[in-house]
Amino acid sequence: LLSIAIYVALPLVAGYLSRKWLIQAQGEAWFREKFLHVLTPITIIALLITLVLLFSFKGEVILGNPLTILWIAIPLFIQTNLIFWLGYWWSRPLKLSYEDAAPSAMIGASNHFEVAIATATMLFGLSSGAALATVVGVLIEVPVMLMLVKICLATRHWFPAEERLPA
Repeated sequence: LLSIAIYVALPLVAGYLSRKWLIQAQGEAWFREKFLHVLTPITIIALLITLVLLFSFKGEVILGNPLTILWIAIPLFIQTNLIFWLGYWWSRPLKLSYEDAAPSAMIGASNHFEVAIATATMLFGLSSGAALATVVGVLIEVPVMLMLVKICLATRHWFPAEERLPA
């Protein structure tokens, strides 16, 4: 309970209060146009540092337990593909354009491992099986999503083109 308060509640409250204070002090336009542009690279760097730490802690486990990794990877592969194909296929009878169908299916199929990594490490620690599953998830999701992007590009003719306004 203490780790949830420290790692979830405290940053949430701090983020809310700092946002409110910054908007009052500098205005919403400054917050969106200046502050968020500075903050975005920091969040990406923090996620990359977390991934490097996880991989450094789990590298030996991954290399030493290929069967365990396979048992984690198989359901993730199936789940990602199943959800993608459900979303992509149902986009056709709904007459969605390719520009809506492809991102919808991709977002639906994404496992949002950045959230899973944060949750697993907060609740169970870096050396836990949950942290291992999130590391394997990242290793699996990236190539699977790239494969699904190729499929989307190859099947874009299945969908009506979105009408574009002249530039």
